[in-house]
Amino acid sequence: MGHPNVDEVVPSFESHPSKYRHWKLAFDGDIARLSMDVQEEAGLREGYTLKLNSYDLGVDIELADAVQRIRFEHPEVRAVVITSLKDRIFCAGANIFMLGSSSHPFKVNFCKYTNETRLGLEDASAHSGLKFLAALNGTASGGGYELALACDEILLIDDGNSAVSLPEVPLLGVLPGTGGLTRVVDKRKVRRDLADFFSTVAEGIKGKRALDWRLVDAVVPRSKFEAVVAERARALAAKSDRPKDEKGITLTPLEPEVTDGGIGYRYVTVKLNPTLRVADLTVRGPEEAPPVDGKGLKALGADAWAIRAFRELDDAILRLRINHLEVGTLVFHTEGDKAKVLAWDAFIAQHAPSHWLVREVLGLQRRVLKRIDVTSKTLFAFIEPSSCFAGVLAELALACDRTYMKDDPEAPSFIELGPLSHGQLPMANGLSRLETRMLAEPGRVKEILSREGPFDPESALAAGLVTFTPDDLDWDDEIRVALEERASYSPDALTGMENNLRFAGPETMETKIFGRLSAWQNWIFQRPNAVGEKGALSLYGQAGVRPSFDVRRT
Repeated sequence: MGHPNVDEVVPSFESHPSKYRHWKLAFDGDIARLSMDVQEEAGLREGYTLKLNSYDLGVDIELADAVQRIRFEHPEVRAVVITSLKDRIFCAGANIFMLGSSSHPFKVNFCKYTNETRLGLEDASAHSGLKFLAALNGTASGGGYELALACDEILLIDDGNSAVSLPEVPLLGVLPGTGGLTRVVDKRKVRRDLADFFSTVAEGIKGKRALDWRLVDAVVPRSKFEAVVAERARALAAKSDRPKDEKGITLTPLEPEVTDGGIGYRYVTVKLNPTLRVADLTVRGPEEAPPVDGKGLKALGADAWAIRAFRELDDAILRLRINHLEVGTLVFHTEGDKAKVLAWDAFIAQHAPSHWLVREVLGLQRRVLKRIDVTSKTLFAFIEPSSCFAGVLAELALACDRTYMKDDPEAPSFIELGPLSHGQLPMANGLSRLETRMLAEPGRVKEILSREGPFDPESALAAGLVTFTPDDLDWDDEIRVALEERASYSPDALTGMENNLRFAGPETMETKIFGRLSAWQNWIFQRPNAVGEKGALSLYGQAGVRPSFDVRRT
């Protein structure tokens, strides 16, 4: 499949501390220190300089890797200090010249990945007992302040100069695209009028006013800054329930085989169909039964099916998002023994409350499924006789926009829910995928979950678990028509439609962030006021040149 801009293809979404160019990761007992030190000439592509700890996707890939490794490889860590190694600057946010020179799809996908990384910090705090302290040793602007907002506490150095700011509106004609405005008012509960002023003053807010407005949790003189950071990190660590004397597992490289026709992993295969703009993703179930306890899972390490398969699926989704923009539809298939998938589900459900590593596996599965939920591509699932859409893999079918289940009495197909479908894998709206599906009949959720055994096509259709059940004679024609029809529609209209339909039910901070990213930021990034010849983002940094705005409100 072609690429609008070959320079924007990302060769890998994996990293390792030995390969970090922009972060330093250090450990001191139960405290980890993650220090930002962005190398100016080490951007993901040529054409911009990463000055003042500004970042691009490569910087964020390293950050996501570091957080993931702390979760799996360092269970002894209970608090993480995120700070900067540059004097008087924490982070200037996303690199403006990178944004200005990027294609529209890359900008939006970059913002989405960045926000998923921020949400990963909040997920670790809520579910893994891993607490984060933003130690702002200098000014934090734009995405730099948004990174701080994702932490549990924010300390700002009080040196008369350092400030926090969200300057996108006055400087660039866009808005904080990774949840900044939402976190300010929803998470930190900054008053709306104060947030309005804060978001329109490019130089930001510093000192006592930043504290009074709830933009930070403390302002600390330079002479006491490191001591207070250490004190607050210890206090956060004391709140954690992560084990003190456990050793982690090593997250080994995935090493996929990437060809023009697709991507091959151990448990996941991606096959590209350029004609229909389709990618077929096949997830294979486990070959082995689960271990008996958490100790057994540690012995399996990163090769355990529940870990490796979902790391591979995550990597595949990211590659399809950014490197294969012309792919419009993802079709999920599964293969294997559904009994073994359900056995793994039962193992995770039993041991996640008591064993740190099993809890992290559950968290990995939760986050990967959420990444699929917010991917701006049509999602279909095809359930066939060889499928194992059971347990956690049934969640893939429930995540899809449509599910087709083959009805052939000579070769039956099945879908079966498991113990993790009872709410352990929530969507961004806080509900399970089954609860979201059954908003009109919430009482049926318990009824469906109480059923023992698999659903065949007739019972699955009656229960609302699948969309259509074509018989053997109609199967090929129905799925062909569905895929051809999807390929004929406007991709923009489909993205808007799908994002409106996927998150029925209650609104949360997370649904607000992604809804606004997919709609408002997506739209604003295409408007001439931002990216036209005289747009603010296009002209940023050109001395003596001011943007010219179309002043009509639309």
